[in-house]
Amino acid sequence: MRISQLAERCGVPATTLRFYEGAGLLPAGRTPAGYRVYREDSVERLSFIGAAKRLGLPLEEIGELLGVWEAGACQDVKADLRPRIGARLDEAEARTAELSAFTASLRTAVEHLDALPDRTSRCDPGCGLLEPVAPGPAHPVDVDPPPNGQDAEGEAGRWRTAPVACSLTGDGPRERTARWRASIDGAARTEIPDGLRLSLPAERV
Repeated sequence: MRISQLAERCGVPATTLRFYEGAGLLPAGRTPAGYRVYREDSVERLSFIGAAKRLGLPLEEIGELLGVWEAGACQDVKADLRPRIGARLDEAEARTAELSAFTASLRTAVEHLDALPDRTSRCDPGCGLLEPVAPGPAHPVDVDPPPNGQDAEGEAGRWRTAPVACSLTGDGPRERTARWRASIDGAARTEIPDGLRLSLPAERV
């Protein structure tokens, strides 16, 4: 099929198809007149590339994964893909922790600004507008039900609105995430309302 036909069939711009060809991800033949032609399996190949991109894999890794995919064994693709997704997950969790810490810093800065007096003089180092302020500690929340079970649901639900702040910087979030993942490795997972229960084997407790 021609490039325009493949682009329309897959919903991918022709410019992207040319880029994939240049990157070695999507081979194309040529007619005697020099027009690109694609095999029928290019549709499935494009679907595979799109799925890998949605998982955050860079083009270089997608090319490596395509080599495994072309060999035909699904279990080999699974074995190759699993650590790649795990690495993306670790990166995403680290970025989430960093963003949470940054959000806490901004919230603290807003509170700091609101607490400053309104001065009619010019800004100077003494006005404190851009004074660095460390995020305050998160307040602990007691989620134990009150005596006699009164308002247990409301009390236990306070954790949902508890302030959360992360003071880890640099490689701290990545290292902490790795330790957390190792600590719950092998735990049985049970879906519960608003969360997930992890049950560790007796020998791990």
